[in-house]
Amino acid sequence: MAEKHSRGAPSTPRKGGATAPPREGERIAKLLARAGVASRREVERMIGEGRIALNGAVLDTPATVLPNLKGVTVDGNPVARAEAARLFCFHKPSGLITAERDPRGRPTIYNALRNALPKDTPRLMPVGRLDLNTEGLLLLTNDGELKRAMELPASGIPRTYRARAHGDITQPQLEELIEGITIEGVRYGPIDAHLERRTGRNQWIELTLTEGKNREVRRVLEHLGLQVSRLLRTAYGPFTLGDLPRGAAAEIKQADVERFRKQLARESRA
Repeated sequence: MAEKHSRGAPSTPRKGGATAPPREGERIAKLLARAGVASRREVERMIGEGRIALNGAVLDTPATVLPNLKGVTVDGNPVARAEAARLFCFHKPSGLITAERDPRGRPTIYNALRNALPKDTPRLMPVGRLDLNTEGLLLLTNDGELKRAMELPASGIPRTYRARAHGDITQPQLEELIEGITIEGVRYGPIDAHLERRTGRNQWIELTLTEGKNREVRRVLEHLGLQVSRLLRTAYGPFTLGDLPRGAAAEIKQADVERFRKQLARESRA
């Protein structure tokens, strides 16, 4: 049985005898997230479960600071060096759960991805989620830090959806959503909504938002008296669904990924 081990980089003295937090290296949760093992939060949970060790000693704190992942194992397996951040577009069909497994046995995106991705693709994590019955653009990455940055509401990354809905609505009513709306105590931020076309009481509506709260588009439109029969995400930041076939996946060019990462970093410092 491996011994419990709590480790951090040496502290450096401060004036007056106090110590400053270690500066060399990064927290293990961040390193493992960047290596695509799991998100920071999931890594912290794994540490609590005793699944992560350093040189055979089980770690008991996510505050562990390391210069690299040398000697780190997860479930007894050495952690491979972090690859460059990669990003994939996936056209999620309706009827798939955005999760690795479902307790109820429903099919997940990973069932479809087995056939949609090349065999040598690293472990990928979804950027955000799409509901069971929502289809369209789902981004996936091997980099936990990129995933986290893209999901944070503070990043303000726009997501665009097209909804087919039944009922009566006017463009002026939709324009009021730009001020945000509160539904049953939940505040939804600004939504830029446009009535695309109408046939009788059926219409297509395009909506762009930056928060992406759970079932946000459906709840807002239902609050306005509409019944949503189809919901499709068409864009996430600068990345668009385009003509990617349903159930297919495609890798985004590395140069575009790096350009986007740099833009995110600049905006986070602003």
